[in-house]
Amino acid sequence: MALRYLTTGESHGPGLTAVVEGFPAGVPIDVEAINRDLVRRMGGYGRGGRMKIERDEVEVRSGVRWGESLGSPITFWIENRDWTNWQKKMSPHAVDRDPSLAVTRPRPGHADLAGALKYNHRDVRNVLERASARETAARVAVGGLAKCLLAPFGIRVHGWVAEIGGIAANHGALAATEIAERAETSPLRMADPEAERRIIARIDECKKAGDTLGGVVETVATGLPPGLGSHAQWDRKLDGRLAHALMSVQAAKGVEVGLGFETARRPGSMVHDEIYFDETASRFVRRTNNAGGTEGGMSSGEPLVVRTAFKPLSTLMSPLHSVDIDTKDEAKAAIERSDVVAVPAAAVIAEAVVAFVVADAFLEKFGGDSLVEIRRNLDGYLEQVERF
Repeated sequence: MALRYLTTGESHGPGLTAVVEGFPAGVPIDVEAINRDLVRRMGGYGRGGRMKIERDEVEVRSGVRWGESLGSPITFWIENRDWTNWQKKMSPHAVDRDPSLAVTRPRPGHADLAGALKYNHRDVRNVLERASARETAARVAVGGLAKCLLAPFGIRVHGWVAEIGGIAANHGALAATEIAERAETSPLRMADPEAERRIIARIDECKKAGDTLGGVVETVATGLPPGLGSHAQWDRKLDGRLAHALMSVQAAKGVEVGLGFETARRPGSMVHDEIYFDETASRFVRRTNNAGGTEGGMSSGEPLVVRTAFKPLSTLMSPLHSVDIDTKDEAKAAIERSDVVAVPAAAVIAEAVVAFVVADAFLEKFGGDSLVEIRRNLDGYLEQVERF
């Protein structure tokens, strides 16, 4: 069975639920590590007032006993502390209906108008509550669970900010682990102090102007064996699955693997990673990784490198032009509490999404009902690769 999950909940509802199915038994579940990722998601310079209210922690409600997965569905619950202030606006009871609370001025760039048209809602809040990036707290918890599966096999996933507002970080020749370590001490999750200084100034300018900023995050997974994914069908390709998952994150507008779009600007001799054989290690190696760790829809054994572009947030404190969906009169877009920039949080979210896709592909290749069985399958495959 494929590893899969569903999330439920609204931004200002009682909380968020995630249900994960297909997770094997016997995997140590580090709830504290999952909670650390939730805290990481809440941080970052340029965040708004919501993060001063929430104290995200995951509560395990099924599928784990005495610190290990059971092989049955795993359920996580994350409380929304802000629910206390929204019980009337978000009540499930008909008696609490109040038409005066309806949001009728959709925000350009958000799901507001398209969702209202699709589901025939006259109140845009019926769309924006679920479309909100608050849902990503549940995805980060699921990604943390995926990391628990990958960790015993030496697979690590790191994420950081590569660019905000057109100002790119220069990480030089730093290794992924070093970039990740330095980024964790940065308010922008970036390992370039000079770029950080310039970006913070840019964020301050945007805040004064009532504007928002987007950016690019980079995610790197190390320790992957070759052969995850497949060339055989379009929906089994690892890079395609990564792009699909990352583009499903709120505000994501582009994904590239390795050199990405730059490969279209170079001749093949400056793109493709030449193949060598390391006699000492008895394995095939590359001296470059322009492909970002994938070839033909499969992992190559090199680090997986993915970048995701996130647009500026749709809620502007100096709102853009819109139309009232009831009166059809010109209006300024509605204002919801929001951030100036959420790219540092997006780096954590992308990290979680990549971890889940990698874990799914890993189980597809080496799947079993327990950690012991998976390890046996992996060991046999690695022996086969070594003898190739």
